[in-house]
Amino acid sequence: MSTENPLIEIYRDQWLLAVHKPAGLLVHRSPIDKHETEFALQYARALNGGEHVYPVHRLDRPTSGLLLFARDPQTASRLGKALMAGDVHKTYQAVVRGWTPEQGLIDHPLTDEPEDRRLKSEPQAERAARTRYLRLAITEIPVAIEGHPTSRYSLIELYPETGRKHQLRRHMKHISHPIIGDANHGRGRHNRYFAERFGQGRLMLAATELVFRHPVSGEALHLQAALEDSFLQVLSIFSN
Repeated sequence: MSTENPLIEIYRDQWLLAVHKPAGLLVHRSPIDKHETEFALQYARALNGGEHVYPVHRLDRPTSGLLLFARDPQTASRLGKALMAGDVHKTYQAVVRGWTPEQGLIDHPLTDEPEDRRLKSEPQAERAARTRYLRLAITEIPVAIEGHPTSRYSLIELYPETGRKHQLRRHMKHISHPIIGDANHGRGRHNRYFAERFGQGRLMLAATELVFRHPVSGEALHLQAALEDSFLQVLSIFSN
């Protein structure tokens, strides 16, 4: 593990620790990335004085942003129940291909994606999945990427109402507005253009806000995480 901690502390009290996770960092060990040795869980533990922390929710490796940990098992259990009940409200920002409608609800069930690749050929459960979104900005750049003389993009906020694996990425693909930089569900030509233009490729998805009631005090908490520089650089296309 590198000596410099890549997590930025956003909020801490006796029961909770919230941090900003950079894009590219795994939250914890995964059978898909067995060779990796650095995890947000380790770094959060270091911020917690070496004491164990308990991740409350997932954040995909290529997604940056707000990540919440509980500092004891009882708090983790309470927050887990609040998540299951839909009482934890998440906000993400994303840059997607094309001009989306100004707002919308994607109500599209998703089939489970098992962690173990050996299980992919077996039947998987299909679960209800809902995502609301709001368009924040649009742009059109004079670059031909897929045959058209110009290319269009939207900056959107996403509000998942369920928590399925890769839900936001899969839902945006479903409505034909894939997230820029999504290697699995996106469009290769657009991903390559952004990687070349900005000198690095990244998934243009960031967890920016969490709103929930404190699991012990009951007070309303509204946590926010600033966008990474690598995300802000890409947003320069919206200042045309």
